[in-house]
Amino acid sequence: LGYEQDDLRSRFGIQFVVTGANVEYRRAVRFNAELVVSATIARAGRASLSFAQQISLSGDRDNVVCEAEIRVACVDVNEFKPRPLPREIVAELTK
Repeated sequence: LGYEQDDLRSRFGIQFVVTGANVEYRRAVRFNAELVVSATIARAGRASLSFAQQISLSGDRDNVVCEAEIRVACVDVNEFKPRPLPREIVAELTK
């Protein structure tokens, strides 16, 4: 989405916290191997997002070495209670 955490805090009074992660390692990778990481939004809720992530070897994007789903919640920076995603962010997600 292109939002920095500091910007979310100052502009909207929110931050994202990780609430869950499911990671599947498919194969080992050598140290210093060049990797490509992709992330897409799998689901968007009123106050949460789930990201689907894939890691593959550079030059061989079909060779996925790791897949993950990361769930984050939108919370108020002061109270750490769930808060709805700002309209601007929702608009960006629905483009």
